[in-house]
Amino acid sequence: MGRTQDQIAVVTGGSRGIGGATVTRLAEEGARVTIFDVIDEVGEAHAAELRNKGFDVDFIKVDITDEDQVRSAFKAVTDKHGRLDILVNCAAITGVNKLAHEIEADEWDQVFAVNVKGSFLCTKHAVVPMMEQKKGAIVNFSSIYGLIGNIDIPAYHATKGAVLAMTKTDAICYAPHGIRVNTVHPGSTKTELFMKAAETYPEGKQAYLDMMGKLHPLCLGEPVDVANCVLFLASDEARFVTGASLAVDGGYTAQ
Repeated sequence: MGRTQDQIAVVTGGSRGIGGATVTRLAEEGARVTIFDVIDEVGEAHAAELRNKGFDVDFIKVDITDEDQVRSAFKAVTDKHGRLDILVNCAAITGVNKLAHEIEADEWDQVFAVNVKGSFLCTKHAVVPMMEQKKGAIVNFSSIYGLIGNIDIPAYHATKGAVLAMTKTDAICYAPHGIRVNTVHPGSTKTELFMKAAETYPEGKQAYLDMMGKLHPLCLGEPVDVANCVLFLASDEARFVTGASLAVDGGYTAQ
Protein backbone atom coordinates (compact mmCIF):
# COMPACT_ATOMS: atom_id res chain seq x y z
CA MET A 1 0.00 0.00 0.00
CA GLY A 2 1.22 3.50 -0.84
CA ARG A 3 1.51 6.27 1.69
CA THR A 4 -1.52 8.07 0.20
CA GLN A 5 -3.26 5.00 -1.21
CA ASP A 6 -6.77 5.80 -2.54
CA GLN A 7 -6.70 9.28 -1.02
CA ILE A 8 -8.42 12.01 -3.04
CA ALA A 9 -6.13 14.99 -3.52
CA VAL A 10 -6.22 18.42 -5.12
CA VAL A 11 -3.02 20.28 -5.92
CA THR A 12 -3.25 23.90 -7.04
CA GLY A 13 -0.47 25.07 -9.31
CA GLY A 14 0.21 21.42 -10.04
CA SER A 15 1.09 21.73 -13.70
CA ARG A 16 4.83 22.15 -13.29
CA GLY A 17 7.67 22.89 -10.90
CA ILE A 18 7.24 21.96 -7.26
CA GLY A 19 3.49 21.61 -7.72
CA GLY A 20 4.02 19.24 -10.62
CA ALA A 21 6.48 17.18 -8.59
CA THR A 22 3.97 17.06 -5.73
CA VAL A 23 1.27 15.72 -8.04
CA THR A 24 3.69 13.03 -9.21
CA ARG A 25 4.71 11.94 -5.72
CA LEU A 26 1.14 11.82 -4.40
CA ALA A 27 0.07 9.79 -7.43
CA GLU A 28 3.05 7.44 -7.12
CA GLU A 29 1.99 6.74 -3.55
CA GLY A 30 -1.54 5.84 -4.60
CA ALA A 31 -3.51 9.11 -4.43
CA ARG A 32 -6.11 10.07 -7.02
CA VAL A 33 -5.02 13.60 -7.85
CA THR A 34 -6.72 16.52 -9.56
CA ILE A 35 -4.59 19.42 -10.74
CA PHE A 36 -6.09 22.91 -10.45
CA ASP A 37 -4.22 25.42 -12.61
CA VAL A 38 -4.68 28.18 -15.18
CA ILE A 39 -1.85 26.79 -17.31
CA ASP A 40 -4.09 24.42 -19.17
CA GLU A 41 -1.87 22.99 -21.92
CA VAL A 42 0.97 22.20 -19.52
CA GLY A 43 -1.42 20.89 -16.89
CA GLU A 44 -3.29 18.67 -19.32
CA ALA A 45 0.02 17.30 -20.60
CA HIS A 46 1.29 16.55 -17.09
CA ALA A 47 -1.95 14.77 -16.18
CA ALA A 48 -1.90 12.79 -19.43
CA GLU A 49 1.71 11.75 -18.90
CA LEU A 50 0.91 10.40 -15.45
CA ARG A 51 -2.25 8.65 -16.66
CA ASN A 52 -0.14 6.94 -19.32
CA LYS A 53 1.95 5.55 -16.48
CA GLY A 54 -1.13 4.11 -14.84
CA PHE A 55 -1.83 6.83 -12.29
CA ASP A 56 -5.23 8.42 -11.62
CA VAL A 57 -4.68 12.11 -12.40
CA ASP A 58 -7.14 14.70 -13.76
CA PHE A 59 -6.80 18.33 -14.72
CA ILE A 60 -9.30 21.16 -14.24
CA LYS A 61 -8.59 24.68 -15.44
CA VAL A 62 -9.25 26.91 -12.44
CA ASP A 63 -8.55 30.54 -11.67
CA ILE A 64 -8.24 30.25 -7.90
CA THR A 65 -9.02 33.97 -7.45
CA ASP A 66 -12.56 33.34 -8.77
CA GLU A 67 -14.78 31.77 -6.13
CA ASP A 68 -17.34 30.47 -8.63
CA GLN A 69 -14.61 28.56 -10.47
CA VAL A 70 -13.16 27.25 -7.21
CA ARG A 71 -16.56 26.11 -5.95
CA SER A 72 -17.35 24.40 -9.26
CA ALA A 73 -13.98 22.65 -9.41
CA PHE A 74 -14.24 21.21 -5.90
CA LYS A 75 -17.79 20.07 -6.63
CA ALA A 76 -16.50 18.24 -9.71
CA VAL A 77 -13.90 16.44 -7.60
CA THR A 78 -16.30 15.42 -4.83
CA ASP A 79 -19.03 14.45 -7.32
CA LYS A 80 -16.58 12.10 -9.02
CA HIS A 81 -14.82 10.65 -5.98
CA GLY A 82 -17.32 11.15 -3.16
CA ARG A 83 -14.78 12.69 -0.81
CA LEU A 84 -11.71 14.93 -0.49
CA ASP A 85 -8.76 13.97 1.68
CA ILE A 86 -5.86 16.24 0.71
CA LEU A 87 -5.50 19.83 -0.46
CA VAL A 88 -2.13 21.27 -1.42
CA ASN A 89 -2.21 25.05 -1.90
CA CYS A 90 0.85 25.47 -4.11
CA ALA A 91 -0.27 28.02 -6.72
CA ALA A 92 1.48 31.38 -6.36
CA ILE A 93 3.03 34.26 -8.26
CA THR A 94 5.99 36.44 -7.29
CA GLY A 95 4.68 39.68 -8.78
CA VAL A 96 6.72 42.70 -9.73
CA ASN A 97 10.14 43.30 -8.21
CA LYS A 98 9.60 46.79 -6.83
CA LEU A 99 10.08 48.31 -3.42
CA ALA A 100 7.07 49.38 -1.39
CA HIS A 101 7.24 53.03 -2.49
CA GLU A 102 7.37 51.97 -6.15
CA ILE A 103 4.73 49.26 -6.39
CA GLU A 104 1.25 50.19 -7.58
CA ALA A 105 -1.77 49.19 -5.52
CA ASP A 106 -3.13 46.97 -8.29
CA GLU A 107 0.22 45.18 -8.58
CA TRP A 108 0.14 44.53 -4.82
CA ASP A 109 -3.47 43.35 -5.00
CA GLN A 110 -2.69 40.91 -7.83
CA VAL A 111 -0.11 39.04 -5.74
CA PHE A 112 -2.44 38.90 -2.75
CA ALA A 113 -5.32 37.71 -4.95
CA VAL A 114 -3.43 34.60 -6.05
CA ASN A 115 -1.25 33.80 -3.05
CA VAL A 116 -3.59 34.65 -0.18
CA LYS A 117 -7.15 34.90 -1.50
CA GLY A 118 -6.58 31.86 -3.71
CA SER A 119 -5.36 29.76 -0.79
CA PHE A 120 -8.27 31.02 1.33
CA LEU A 121 -10.88 30.17 -1.31
CA CYS A 122 -9.50 26.70 -1.89
CA THR A 123 -9.35 26.02 1.84
CA LYS A 124 -12.89 27.36 2.26
CA HIS A 125 -14.31 24.90 -0.25
CA ALA A 126 -12.07 21.98 0.71
CA VAL A 127 -12.81 21.94 4.42
CA VAL A 128 -16.55 21.37 4.00
CA PRO A 129 -16.26 17.78 2.69
CA MET A 130 -13.33 17.21 5.05
CA MET A 131 -15.46 18.28 8.02
CA GLU A 132 -18.22 15.92 6.95
CA GLN A 133 -15.83 12.96 6.91
CA LYS A 134 -14.01 14.13 10.08
CA LYS A 135 -10.61 13.92 8.44
CA GLY A 136 -8.40 15.82 6.03
CA ALA A 137 -4.97 17.28 5.42
CA ILE A 138 -4.11 20.68 3.98
CA VAL A 139 -0.57 21.67 3.07
CA ASN A 140 -0.01 25.34 2.32
CA PHE A 141 2.99 26.73 0.50
CA SER A 142 4.69 29.64 2.16
CA SER A 143 8.38 30.28 1.47
CA ILE A 144 11.56 31.05 3.32
CA TYR A 145 10.37 34.58 2.58
CA GLY A 146 7.47 33.95 4.92
CA LEU A 147 10.07 33.52 7.68
CA ILE A 148 12.78 36.05 6.81
CA GLY A 149 13.13 39.30 4.88
CA ASN A 150 15.18 40.18 1.82
CA ILE A 151 15.74 43.15 -0.46
CA ASP A 152 13.23 42.20 -3.14
CA ILE A 153 9.56 41.42 -3.99
CA PRO A 154 7.95 42.86 -0.83
CA ALA A 155 4.40 41.93 -1.89
CA TYR A 156 5.44 38.28 -2.25
CA HIS A 157 7.05 38.35 1.20
CA ALA A 158 3.88 39.80 2.70
CA THR A 159 1.69 37.14 1.12
CA LYS A 160 3.87 34.33 2.35
CA GLY A 161 3.75 35.72 5.88
CA ALA A 162 -0.03 35.84 5.57
CA VAL A 163 -0.15 32.20 4.44
CA LEU A 164 1.85 31.21 7.51
CA ALA A 165 -0.58 33.03 9.82
CA MET A 166 -3.57 31.50 8.02
CA THR A 167 -2.04 28.06 8.43
CA LYS A 168 -1.66 28.34 12.19
CA THR A 169 -5.15 29.74 12.68
CA ASP A 170 -6.82 27.15 10.44
CA ALA A 171 -4.88 24.38 12.19
CA ILE A 172 -6.44 25.39 15.49
CA CYS A 173 -9.93 26.06 14.10
CA TYR A 174 -10.25 22.76 12.21
CA ALA A 175 -8.42 20.41 14.57
CA PRO A 176 -11.72 19.47 16.28
CA HIS A 177 -12.90 18.23 12.88
CA GLY A 178 -9.87 16.01 12.36
CA ILE A 179 -8.34 18.32 9.74
CA ARG A 180 -4.60 19.00 9.87
CA VAL A 181 -3.14 22.18 8.34
CA ASN A 182 0.60 22.66 7.87
CA THR A 183 2.92 24.75 5.75
CA VAL A 184 6.17 24.23 3.89
CA HIS A 185 8.77 26.93 3.32
CA PRO A 186 10.94 26.08 0.30
CA GLY A 187 14.30 27.67 -0.32
CA SER A 188 15.79 28.04 -3.80
CA THR A 189 14.69 25.06 -5.84
CA LYS A 190 15.74 24.17 -9.36
CA THR A 191 12.38 24.52 -11.06
CA GLU A 192 11.92 25.50 -14.70
CA LEU A 193 11.44 29.13 -13.70
CA PHE A 194 14.52 29.09 -11.47
CA MET A 195 16.65 27.68 -14.27
CA LYS A 196 15.33 30.28 -16.72
CA ALA A 197 16.45 32.97 -14.29
CA ALA A 198 19.87 31.32 -14.19
CA GLU A 199 20.09 31.27 -17.97
CA THR A 200 19.39 35.01 -18.23
CA TYR A 201 21.80 36.01 -15.46
CA PRO A 202 24.29 38.53 -16.89
CA GLU A 203 27.32 36.66 -15.57
CA GLY A 204 26.09 33.31 -16.85
CA LYS A 205 24.10 30.32 -15.67
CA GLN A 206 26.83 28.71 -13.59
CA ALA A 207 27.62 31.98 -11.84
CA TYR A 208 23.97 32.26 -10.85
CA LEU A 209 23.85 28.69 -9.56
CA ASP A 210 27.08 29.22 -7.62
CA MET A 211 25.77 32.46 -6.11
CA MET A 212 22.47 30.93 -5.03
CA GLY A 213 24.11 27.72 -3.89
CA LYS A 214 26.32 29.60 -1.44
CA LEU A 215 23.21 30.86 0.34
CA HIS A 216 22.12 27.29 1.12
CA PRO A 217 24.60 25.46 3.39
CA LEU A 218 23.49 22.04 2.19
CA CYS A 219 22.69 22.55 -1.50
CA LEU A 220 20.07 23.90 -3.86
CA GLY A 221 16.89 21.87 -3.85
CA GLU A 222 15.18 19.83 -6.52
CA PRO A 223 11.36 19.99 -6.85
CA VAL A 224 11.06 16.41 -5.59
CA ASP A 225 12.83 17.37 -2.36
CA VAL A 226 9.96 19.70 -1.48
CA ALA A 227 7.35 17.30 -2.86
CA ASN A 228 8.56 14.55 -0.53
CA CYS A 229 8.02 16.82 2.47
CA VAL A 230 4.53 17.70 1.25
CA LEU A 231 3.84 13.99 0.86
CA PHE A 232 4.81 13.38 4.48
CA LEU A 233 2.58 16.19 5.79
CA ALA A 234 -0.33 15.02 3.63
CA SER A 235 -0.02 11.38 4.71
CA ASP A 236 -1.18 9.68 7.89
CA GLU A 237 2.48 9.49 8.93
CA ALA A 238 1.98 13.10 10.07
CA ARG A 239 -1.28 12.44 11.92
CA PHE A 240 0.04 14.23 15.06
CA VAL A 241 1.39 17.22 13.12
CA THR A 242 -0.68 20.37 12.62
CA GLY A 243 0.11 24.07 12.62
CA ALA A 244 3.72 23.22 11.79
CA SER A 245 6.09 25.21 9.59
CA LEU A 246 8.56 22.99 7.75
CA ALA A 247 11.54 24.80 6.23
CA VAL A 248 12.74 22.87 3.19
CA ASP A 249 15.67 25.09 2.39
CA GLY A 250 19.03 23.33 2.64
CA GLY A 251 19.77 25.20 5.86
CA TYR A 252 19.15 28.71 4.52
CA THR A 253 17.05 29.89 7.48
CA ALA A 254 19.29 28.14 10.03
CA GLN A 255 22.00 30.76 9.50
